Amino acid sequence: MPTITPNLWFDGNAEEAAAFYASVFPEGAVTSVVRSPGDNPGTREGDVLLASFTICGMPFTGINGGPAFTFTEAVSFEITCEDQAEADYYWEALVAGGGEHSMCGWLKDRYGLSWQVVPKQLGDYLGGPNPDGARRAMEVMLTMQRLDIEAIRAAYESTVA
Repeated sequence: MPTITPNLWFDGNAEEAAAFYASVFPEGAVTSVVRSPGDNPGTREGDVLLASFTICGMPFTGINGGPAFTFTEAVSFEITCEDQAEADYYWEALVAGGGEHSMCGWLKDRYGLSWQVVPKQLGDYLGGPNPDGARRAMEVMLTMQRLDIEAIRAAYESTVA
């Protein structure tokens, strides 16, 4: 079975980013750093070319590719959390140091990488058997930055008089 490793393009701070992600997630570690063996058009001898790391047991590689490409919302990572406390932890940890909150559980970390932090119960309310409740849950969710699963649940379970 082949291994698929997401490669993330950074502008000179791949090693710093690898250490950050490894500190935020379980089973996180910087597994290797490859330095340039000599000067080349993009880097000087000794500069970091690649920083490999794992988070949640999954491999990633940070590439110091320069400023030509940046992250967009077209590629993002979803974190499905056990409960509100875990969702709150990732929500705050990932925006620390210069990230930004967005809507509906989305955020960008300090490197510009997009994440959606989702309590696992969200699907129960947005895709539950009660279409009116699902609509109400969606309406409430659309007003939120950080997802509040209790408020979403309350909207799903509420009755309209």
